[in-house]
Amino acid sequence: MQLRHFAPAALIVASSACFATRNDVRILQEDIHSLRALQIRADSARTRQLADMSVSLNNTLGSVKDSVRDLGVRLTTFQGATRQEFYSMGQQLLQLGERLGQSQAAMQNFRADLEERNRQFVEQAVRSTVPPPAPGDTTKVAAPPARLTEGPNVLYQIGRDQLMNNSWSAAREAFNQLLTQHPTSDRVPEAMAGIADSYDAEGNFTQGDSVYRAVVAKYPSTKVAPTALYKLGLSLERQKKRAEARTTMQQVVRNYPGTDESTLATEWLANKPPPS
Repeated sequence: MQLRHFAPAALIVASSACFATRNDVRILQEDIHSLRALQIRADSARTRQLADMSVSLNNTLGSVKDSVRDLGVRLTTFQGATRQEFYSMGQQLLQLGERLGQSQAAMQNFRADLEERNRQFVEQAVRSTVPPPAPGDTTKVAAPPARLTEGPNVLYQIGRDQLMNNSWSAAREAFNQLLTQHPTSDRVPEAMAGIADSYDAEGNFTQGDSVYRAVVAKYPSTKVAPTALYKLGLSLERQKKRAEARTTMQQVVRNYPGTDESTLATEWLANKPPPS
């Protein structure tokens, strides 16, 4: 009987416990939603901050690149002006040296040195205008070092040095490079004569004689023409072509009077009279 009196009370307590548990769950869910909303707002603010930082960094990098580019342009302009001034000064010194009567060999060396210095200035200026790839950037390959053509006097000096070292093919390579890359240079007749000298030294008289004749035919008024004609006469003599050699020496005397080659040809004719 007493148990029947306690049953409704127990039921009320159990119902209250269940209601409190559902309420707690609802509060917890609301807290979770609030936390998620706060997290989303924080992530959005952080994203905007990172975007602003990225824009600022890109603007800064752009300004740095522009500054570096402007500096490169100014440096190139300065190098070009310096190179031009140096070259002009060298030309003036060259003219002064010629007026003072310096030896031909010394002047050739000076001209070759002047050309090489000028080429190095230009090469450095070209290299400085090519920006290096950014660190870690594998999409861009660094440009190869700029390499410019040597001047005619440098190539001529290389060819003469190779002749002195009995490197006939290397000498011809330097002289031919001069003819190809600097066809209007005043060194062209001398380069052709150097090619003929290399063939003659090798004993290739056919090729050597052909080039000697080409020098005289193309550049008869140059200082190298009497030398080429005289060497042609000596080559013909070594080939036992005495009549042709004598005719060639007579041309040296007749066409180039007053030259050292004319004197040598006159002596040759005197020592080798024609057969009776």
